[in-house]
Amino acid sequence: MIKRMKGTYDITDDIGYYQAVETQINKVSKLFAYQEIRTPHFENRDLFHRGVGEDSDIVSKETYDFEDRGGRINTLRPEGTAPIVRAFIENKLYANPVVPQKVYYYGSMFRYERPQKGRFREFRQFGAEAFGSAEPALDAEIIAYAHTLLRALKINDVTVHLNTLGDKKSQTDYATALKKHFKPHLDTLCGDCNKRFSDNPLRILDCKVDQDKPIMQTAPKTLDYLTEAAKAHFDAVVDYLTAMKIPFEIDHNLVRGLDYYTHTVFELKVSKELLGNQNAICGGGRYDNLVETLDGPPTPAVGFAFGVERLIVALKANDYPLVDPHVHAYFLIMGKQARLKAMELSQKLRLGGLLTDLDYMDKGMKGQFKQSAHKNARFVIIIGDAEIENETVNVKDQLNNEEWTIAMDNLYITLVEKLTAKNYDCEDCDHKGESQ
Repeated sequence: MIKRMKGTYDITDDIGYYQAVETQINKVSKLFAYQEIRTPHFENRDLFHRGVGEDSDIVSKETYDFEDRGGRINTLRPEGTAPIVRAFIENKLYANPVVPQKVYYYGSMFRYERPQKGRFREFRQFGAEAFGSAEPALDAEIIAYAHTLLRALKINDVTVHLNTLGDKKSQTDYATALKKHFKPHLDTLCGDCNKRFSDNPLRILDCKVDQDKPIMQTAPKTLDYLTEAAKAHFDAVVDYLTAMKIPFEIDHNLVRGLDYYTHTVFELKVSKELLGNQNAICGGGRYDNLVETLDGPPTPAVGFAFGVERLIVALKANDYPLVDPHVHAYFLIMGKQARLKAMELSQKLRLGGLLTDLDYMDKGMKGQFKQSAHKNARFVIIIGDAEIENETVNVKDQLNNEEWTIAMDNLYITLVEKLTAKNYDCEDCDHKGESQ
């Protein structure tokens, strides 16, 4: 038997959680006026080497690279921002008169890393990017966007961890201070940190191996090396978050793991009861130079990304309520002619927005009743030779055990009237009515 590849998984029993997440993503994205964008699953390898950074763990250790039949080196996308920036440039979205350009994406990403709880080699990511404005209000809005999604998913114990890397001069001065701080202690740091010391000392603070060492806790803070302009930007972000009543705390060691960030960086963390000690569920920040780095016009930008699998682990731990799968109508069929008529009527119900199913296994009536129960059918519709002759159907309402006989031509309108009575919530169609 051929089995799935290590680090991948089939979505079967958990599909309801994925659908719930996607539903809320679409709803919340509309609230914030973000439009969906979709990009290919693989890109030219150079996009990630230039965009994410040669010395980042993602590029140096985790990408899936392959040569195609034309000799081109491609990479399965390991993250969403670089492909969105490429699409922004290639499709000349910067010429759109609507500014800022605000987009969101949802899809599979691929990283060759050790599989663990909530982390896989193929994983789903939801992210958002806003291009064209350097205003700190946009930083605050995108944090609010991510925070609102968690609230929509009934995860309320959320704290924003906030920091800033400042502008270019701020980062240069801060990197110099970090080198001075870490140089006498290099022999106590891991091999990766020794390499980062030369390439990008800010990323030492992101090390998971050395994160608890005292030398990390006493490292210089970015806030002490900000230019006046960078400090004003960060102070404004803090003021906007405070005005929106979004809980946050300043996290001086937060730098994020990608090289393209400038100014604001943030993570959203949920309670440890939901995700344990590694409780960051979303991360992002401002990246004002990435579009230009990838050969586009100078364009400020800010964004975030969620790991959907980790989000679903949190939903399960939080007992997120799922709607049981159900249908509005299930046909019980007696005879060949009855099946023909049931197929005709079921299509009419479906075109009218009612969730409809019927027996395809030629089961007896007892077996069909069992199937209707498995389907959580609100209405059971019985049709046989006598019903065809009289052009009627027998209907049983499983909610209150009422039964009645009606003309076939009146079936749709009758079911809709029943569904829309007493505030029934018919969330899978266009009708509102009484809960099952």
